[in-house]
Amino acid sequence: MNLPLLDDFLLSLQTNNYSSETVYNYERDLKVFERFLSEDAGVKDFKMVSKRTLELYKAYLVSQDRETTTGAKGQKRLSSFSINRHLSSLRNYLKYLIESDYRTPVSPQNIKLIKTEKKIPKIAEFEDLRKLVESPTKLERKTIIAKRNRAMLEVLFSTGMRISELLSVNKSQIDREGKIFIRGKGKKERFVYLTPRAMKYLNEYLKMRTDDFEYLFIPHEGRGLKAQDRNVSASYLQEKIKEYREILGINVPTSAHSLRHGFATYMAEQGANPAAIQILLGHESLETTTRYVHPSQRYAQKTHQKYHPLKE
Repeated sequence: MNLPLLDDFLLSLQTNNYSSETVYNYERDLKVFERFLSEDAGVKDFKMVSKRTLELYKAYLVSQDRETTTGAKGQKRLSSFSINRHLSSLRNYLKYLIESDYRTPVSPQNIKLIKTEKKIPKIAEFEDLRKLVESPTKLERKTIIAKRNRAMLEVLFSTGMRISELLSVNKSQIDREGKIFIRGKGKKERFVYLTPRAMKYLNEYLKMRTDDFEYLFIPHEGRGLKAQDRNVSASYLQEKIKEYREILGINVPTSAHSLRHGFATYMAEQGANPAAIQILLGHESLETTTRYVHPSQRYAQKTHQKYHPLKE
């Protein structure tokens, strides 16, 4: 069974300037629903979908026995956030059908999101993050690779950028003062800022570059000169961070996104206003930002000791 107007829905997302990654996520999520209807729910016609079907689908997503879009068994249970993404994709698809004058068997309002767990992200200690950022200088054999990887980590921790934002930055987006103009998630535009320290290591790397390619960070081995107008891949940087972390013996799982968490957390520890951090991170909601700045239990303890009215 095929979902009606699915291709039209995905095309509408593209024409409304959604990123290719977002469109892919919608397609993948709806293909999971499509597979569930035909293979697990026994629904042969989309018009047979009911409120009970939606409840069964929610239970299916929660189950570890669910199948992926390729038909493989799920390796682990989905998080509440992933389940809600699947449900939101289906809800927006139903809204599109209604807007297209297609009679839907159930209303989008019938899709209720599940309660999400409130996780406190684990962030490595500041000194461990500092060692991680500095590690390419000691751990990489080739000077140009060491300079580039050190600069990437310095810029990540200096600005709080997402890894996708970092790797898509062009040299022309940085001014002499270290202000970087970026287009982030959802095509939203903002400025982020380099510290003098990050500018130092970035300039050291750029001085070694003899090319005229626009990307700020490019491959220097394995692809050939003609391929160097492409940027460094996200998977390469994530694998390098994992490698550095393991060599350094940092026991807290750490990724490029952890540097973004650390940026927000340790800025907050220094007394930065959460509203300012929200702007720097490119968040629409301050509530989203507080998930980043709240993990610091040490900061909470210091605040309690400093401001409690009966501390003496």
